[in-house]
Amino acid sequence: MAMKRTTIGGKGSSLTSSSVYFIANGISQVNIDSSILEKLSSSESLPLSEKPLLNIPNPVRNLTVIEARACLVVLLNKLVITKTVIRSVLPVLITDTLNGEGGPFALESLDFGSALGILDSLCKVNGKRIEDVGVTGEEITVLEESCYALDGISALLDCCSSSLSTVADAVAALSCEASSADVSALINFLDSGDGFSDKDMVAVASDFKVLLTGSKLVGKNGSKAVSEIPEVHGSVREIVKQVHSTMRVKLNSSVGIDKDGKLSLSSALIYLGESSLCRAELVARYQDVDINSKVLEMTSTLKDVRNNISSEENSLGLFHEINRLVATVRNLLAWEGALAILSLDTIELKEKAREVQVVPSSVETKKRNANAEKKSQKQKKFVLGKGTAVIKQLLKNRLNSEGGDTIENLAVLNEWVRDLCLFFEPKDPELDTFLKKLKEIVEGNESRRLPKFPKGTRDFGEEKYAIRDKALKIIEGVFKKHGATGLRTPVFELRETLMGKYGEDSKLVYDLADQGGERCSLRYDLTVPFARYVAMNGITSIKRYQIDPVYRRENTSKGRHREFYQCDFDIAIAGPYERMAPDFEVIKVLTELLDELNIGKYEIKLSHRKLLDGMLEICGIPPEKFRTICSSIDKLDKKTFEQIKIEMVEEKGLTAEVADKICTLVQKRGPPLELLSELKQDSQFVENNGSALKDLYILFEALEQSECIHRVVFDLSLARGLDYYTGVIFEAIYKGSTQVGSIGAGGRYDNLVGMFCNKQVPAVGVSLGIERVYEIMEDQQLEKDGNQFRATETEVLVSIYEEGTLSQAAKLVNKLWGANIKAEFMVHKKLTKHTDRAKKSRIPLMVIVGDRERSANQVRIKDMQNNKEDLVDRDSVAKEVQWRLKPTERIWLTRATQWVTMIFVFLCVFCLLFLDYFL
Repeated sequence: MAMKRTTIGGKGSSLTSSSVYFIANGISQVNIDSSILEKLSSSESLPLSEKPLLNIPNPVRNLTVIEARACLVVLLNKLVITKTVIRSVLPVLITDTLNGEGGPFALESLDFGSALGILDSLCKVNGKRIEDVGVTGEEITVLEESCYALDGISALLDCCSSSLSTVADAVAALSCEASSADVSALINFLDSGDGFSDKDMVAVASDFKVLLTGSKLVGKNGSKAVSEIPEVHGSVREIVKQVHSTMRVKLNSSVGIDKDGKLSLSSALIYLGESSLCRAELVARYQDVDINSKVLEMTSTLKDVRNNISSEENSLGLFHEINRLVATVRNLLAWEGALAILSLDTIELKEKAREVQVVPSSVETKKRNANAEKKSQKQKKFVLGKGTAVIKQLLKNRLNSEGGDTIENLAVLNEWVRDLCLFFEPKDPELDTFLKKLKEIVEGNESRRLPKFPKGTRDFGEEKYAIRDKALKIIEGVFKKHGATGLRTPVFELRETLMGKYGEDSKLVYDLADQGGERCSLRYDLTVPFARYVAMNGITSIKRYQIDPVYRRENTSKGRHREFYQCDFDIAIAGPYERMAPDFEVIKVLTELLDELNIGKYEIKLSHRKLLDGMLEICGIPPEKFRTICSSIDKLDKKTFEQIKIEMVEEKGLTAEVADKICTLVQKRGPPLELLSELKQDSQFVENNGSALKDLYILFEALEQSECIHRVVFDLSLARGLDYYTGVIFEAIYKGSTQVGSIGAGGRYDNLVGMFCNKQVPAVGVSLGIERVYEIMEDQQLEKDGNQFRATETEVLVSIYEEGTLSQAAKLVNKLWGANIKAEFMVHKKLTKHTDRAKKSRIPLMVIVGDRERSANQVRIKDMQNNKEDLVDRDSVAKEVQWRLKPTERIWLTRATQWVTMIFVFLCVFCLLFLDYFL
């Protein structure tokens, strides 16, 4: 069979990592495109003494033959694709070295430590003298600056690690079954949508779910090496893809090497090897096999390679050690795979031995045993996953010997390790078929994968929806208590309505595709649509609330979503009103909301936009830069002032002195009335901000009288990045253990409505970040009740203990529904099904109907908390249930009955004594 050939150079050709690997391993020969050879120069070389050569200290001569050949392949490509003038003699010399038998010197003697060293050693391998071959200045430049040696070994790493990542998944899936591991945490590793879930980790979990589908071998043996598979294998996938993407560019250019990227690969591979070793131990322990000596040996090897990598200072030597690491990890995976297959063979043999039965002697016995066999098939324990069954068979087809009767056949195990180690190398032609089959398995099950929601969104199911519903009822109650009316605006607006209102955050607005000739965008908040509504309808006075979703093109993170609900309360008044009255009421509403939601400790940071503008004016900031500097100041709760200072100086053109002056002013914060009194002592401050200080004094006095000023902190660093704020601005910060940051904010916007019409309608409003409040309430509920939070409000479960009696259930439950009782019904012949449902949903009462109750026209009412039952007439079931559901009324009625009885007894005694006395 003719050897494959790889052409270097030529139109549209590019060198790949796999091409480098196959040439380096002697599987493919190399030739230079004829058109390239014709273009190469035949000019004379410079004398060696006229060109200074860069000699790197401590030249590396300990590369393997394969590594040396890989370096030469990359060097050949660099010489061919370079734009400088290169003679044909050097590329031809390298081609002869790669395709020939070699000279009197082995390839291990090639010196890649210097340009002079590689030239000299190449000539010696081919039986030539460097003086005869010569060198040009352009050739020296390519030899010194192209990083060909590092790229050559990196190409080997790219090719080997890419296949190793997929092999590791297959082997680990077999180990999970061979050790009866608990894989629930592994396969349930899903994308949360909050920006924290790594897509490669989620992909690994999804692939394992496909591979292990239908397996009856996975069990309850918990192991960190199994639960961490998404993290370990996901990081390998991610880094391998990065390395591959980088090498596609570097092999065909003279770009410098990325040493840090390879170090990340080495760390990921070390973790992969350690994880594989742990799973191998897990399999051995499950089968009670002693492989401690081998584990110690492999652990020592892995440790030596790790130490060599961490201590290696020479870049070429470092990459050589990482290449050794790949071979070490491949050997570990071979051990894990061989041990898992041998273990599964042992389990299968034991299962077959258990199924051996005596031949039946009669027709009846045959029938009985046939039924038993069917039942046995259903209960069969040795059932591999749909993917792992294929993997096991493919690997077994490769192995040269059978496993024997027990896993203790360690001689077979060692032979299998050697076979698998060779099989897992990319040069094995069967590996490519194996990898393609694995890809078909996981991608062929795409339709069976669970769908997922987009990042930055979330689902509310059962318990979460119940918490959400509870919170919204509280919020709506507070809004209505203050006389607000509801409002609903469209989920999208004309783009021109939204643009120019959010400052630098305008880039977060979601634009929609053309809609009937109109440019539309999803609403960014509820305030701008409210202002548009007021302007459109000529409204001059309104107090409204709105609870609806808004959309922002955010980089998602915890507490920061792309779709989330806002709960807005706004007051707009164009006519005369008491100064600062709307501002006071809006802040009071915010405190009432957070108090009634009972989320814990919080504070409301408060400032004034005019106050901030006055401070910037004092610092010498021109008015046109006010908003952009405010945007930087608003980030002080997330970044240090040094970071903000760099942004203001380098990006926004301030001097360092001005930035420091701003820092001195904006870092003032404290109790409202105390800090306000302090600011009034500064004449320059009063001169620039007199009106704002008067407004704040009126506001703080009103908040003090309403007993909520202790919730407020006067904070001059508060800026609020939105462009439309003109007066008081505030922001609520949660101070509890759940890290969510701001949970509500608002302020005065006197000019926003005027942007849509010719009339100014001053307004002030607050927006509660309900999504973050949900997270706090969920954490608190989980801490308080564990998983016992009740998702439904069902009061009664109507239980019919006989199938096919829906009509009876319908008649009985209809009486309860008619009495406005929250009830569910269930028809099932098993009692445990009814009680389990009642307990799971924490339903307080059960109305039970069995055969005896049906014949007597009665029902049993069971109190689930006290485990007490009473028989009652079916016709009076609604009244009886209502009676039990209202314990307060029952207590008062009982007490009233007791009092009436006592009074009656007293009167009887009194009458008897009276009669006795007079008669």
